Amino acid sequence: MDLLQTHPLEILSNLANEWKMDLYSEEFSKELDKQNIWPSNRHRFFYPKSKELPNIDLSLVKDPDEESVYMCGNSLGLQPKTARSYIDKEMNKWAQMGVFGHLEGELAWAKCNEPLRPAMARLVGARLDEVDLMNFLSVNLHLLMISFYRPTETRFKILLEDKAFPSDHYIVESQIKLHNLDPEKSMVLLKPRENEFTLRTDDILKTIEEQGESIAVVLLSGVHYFTGQLFQMETITKAAQKKGCLVGWDLAHAVGNVELKLHDWNVDFAAWCTYKYLNSGAGSIGGIFLHEKHFEINKLTKLNGWWGHRSDTRFLMNNKIDHEVGASAFALSNPSMLLCSCLKASLDIFDEVGIENLRKRSKFLTAYLECLLNRKFNTNNKNESSNIQYITPKNPEERGAQISIRFASKVKKVHSEIEKRGIVCDFREPDVLRFAPAPLYNTFNDVFKLVKILEESFKLIN
Repeated sequence: MDLLQTHPLEILSNLANEWKMDLYSEEFSKELDKQNIWPSNRHRFFYPKSKELPNIDLSLVKDPDEESVYMCGNSLGLQPKTARSYIDKEMNKWAQMGVFGHLEGELAWAKCNEPLRPAMARLVGARLDEVDLMNFLSVNLHLLMISFYRPTETRFKILLEDKAFPSDHYIVESQIKLHNLDPEKSMVLLKPRENEFTLRTDDILKTIEEQGESIAVVLLSGVHYFTGQLFQMETITKAAQKKGCLVGWDLAHAVGNVELKLHDWNVDFAAWCTYKYLNSGAGSIGGIFLHEKHFEINKLTKLNGWWGHRSDTRFLMNNKIDHEVGASAFALSNPSMLLCSCLKASLDIFDEVGIENLRKRSKFLTAYLECLLNRKFNTNNKNESSNIQYITPKNPEERGAQISIRFASKVKKVHSEIEKRGIVCDFREPDVLRFAPAPLYNTFNDVFKLVKILEESFKLIN
């Protein structure tokens, strides 16, 4: 059986038949975890117990010491077990040698981003000098947009999703205003068709074809935060550049989630955070990508900082900027040794496991989740109020590690009930629940428990 050509659900069904088990049974979910065909790395992470959750109702949980069902890795990834020891190592170094820690040890603070760059470059499909870790996502997007959004009288628009994440919308709007332009005339907002939730690639390409000559920058999400849609980045990038547009990607929900080939796709620039699927802790360090074709930094209009100066001459202190090569030229100040320690703990795992293997496991987890949801809610269900509607693409190739659903009524109450029972997931206004089975640490039994508790809560509310 060709695993690359066969739908994940068909493979799961075949396994159930082979093992003489019911595809929809908890026994089957446990057997999938036991066989570990697509290896789990849950043992490498701290996993919240039900009793530790703030909204838990212990009277509704069989065993308070049992692990919760954490489906919120698209908002905040879990803590790698090595993170604390990495942080403690740097804290001890600080205690023992003070300022000398800047230049001593495996993670010398003055260049603590450097050991992380090779793994990060591999993860996003880039050359080493095209990637660096610095600042935070919104800061990095602003810095990159200052360089790449250089509007002219005829080419002044920015293309983005109508429902882009608020920070992206604010960044684009404020960058336009910095040039004394009108956002209403300068923002091209991509909207789904009527009664649809995701953007069709054909519609994106049509907009680029029709308005491309007036679009300066295309700035889209690699994976949409709300719907979980995985955009066809290579196709969109090629089409936009053919019309003379520069193309950047916000990869907050894509990095560590899907396979990326930023260099080969000829992407102009990209930025991402590291605390979602990359599990580096809330508010951790951001990353940027700058394609090598833009390495003539002096040709870019940009904001400079001391850490963007070449490291070998930085301490000459002559106040004459001599930029680092590549992405590092956008650095403003020295990175945090604590944030880099946390990220190192996660990147060690990614580098060992490989994003291609995680992506394969992810497709099976989301296919299994969709399968169980359909069985419990949308098959021969006479109660229409309990029917769910997917706002995530059905095709596993067109989504990341996320299934977003909406339903007729009382969504907040259902969310409250599943939280009481140990489910950690995300509610988004007005009526959407987002489930993110992260392939690093979520199991097939997690998925089964989620759907079982969701069904129980539906019945209780409706």
